[in-house]
Amino acid sequence: MAPDVRKVSTLAGDFVFCRMNLIQVLLYIGIFVFAVTGALKARTHQMDIFGAAVIAFATAYGGGTIRDLLIGAHPVNWVNDYIALALVIGAVIIVSFFKTNQIRFRKTIFFTDAIGLGMFTAAGIERSSSFGLNEGYAVLMGVITATFGGLLADILCGEKPDLLKRGELYATACAMGGVSYIFMKRGGVEYNLGLFICVCLVVFIRIFSKTRRWRLPGI
Repeated sequence: MAPDVRKVSTLAGDFVFCRMNLIQVLLYIGIFVFAVTGALKARTHQMDIFGAAVIAFATAYGGGTIRDLLIGAHPVNWVNDYIALALVIGAVIIVSFFKTNQIRFRKTIFFTDAIGLGMFTAAGIERSSSFGLNEGYAVLMGVITATFGGLLADILCGEKPDLLKRGELYATACAMGGVSYIFMKRGGVEYNLGLFICVCLVVFIRIFSKTRRWRLPGI
């Protein structure tokens, strides 16, 4: 007996819908986390709330905007997305009420940035793949998504970007997690599990390499 085409189509549609929802969740979490990172960074430079909003916006949206322009996604991911905008504004407001010393600020920035790197790497790879990019370039777009927002924010704050600091496993952590995710997809690892492992791997490499002072060789 032939399968019901409508049922098969519905099941396939439900799978794609759930898959896209998961990516959207990762993007929203990443936007909020990176917005917190940007707002905290603005506080270390004693900016007002407007300046904090600008830095938070740049940190949260910079990488994704560059990615979407490169892959030809129009409009870019944040246009007309009020939820994403509310997350950035909410992050700035929350940080404005959060009081602590400079050392804790820098530690908090580091950990929130590491989490954001993992979230945006996985989401960037999947979004790029949905636009037909091959695996290698999808990983590259995942790295750009995760790192270029921080790069832009550091430039606006007059700091040397983490992306360019000697020996830092920053973009390298994203690339390692992204490549591992591609191999997991090829190996048939369950989709949600693969995304979760990718995020955790990027966060782990970033934090562990920093605490153990692992560095890339100089040139």
